[in-house]
Amino acid sequence: MKLGGKARMLRIHFGEDDRWEGKPLYQAVVEKCRELDIAGATVFRGIEGYGASTLVRRRHLLQFSSDLPVMVSVVDDEDKIKLLLPHLDRMVREGLIAISDVEVIRYVHEDGVRS
Repeated sequence: MKLGGKARMLRIHFGEDDRWEGKPLYQAVVEKCRELDIAGATVFRGIEGYGASTLVRRRHLLQFSSDLPVMVSVVDDEDKIKLLLPHLDRMVREGLIAISDVEVIRYVHEDGVRS
């Protein structure tokens, strides 16, 4: 992706307990993004929220997991986002996927550098 200009942001909303092929869904999505050489993906864990079921999810004192809301935010050009969508169709069984146009102000990528 170039250093600045128009891009797409894709946000995937689902529950923390959602899984894909034995691993947390958020981890599987980030791994798929990296495999597709997408510019960036970040996982956000919510403290409270609800979705289609209207059941409010929040952390309880004595509970290890309350299926808290999770959002994965992905930014790249339109073509790369389109490459990701068919994979998400298979991976996300219940959730919301939103796509919006964004303006990238700065993105730095050094060829061949991967952590």
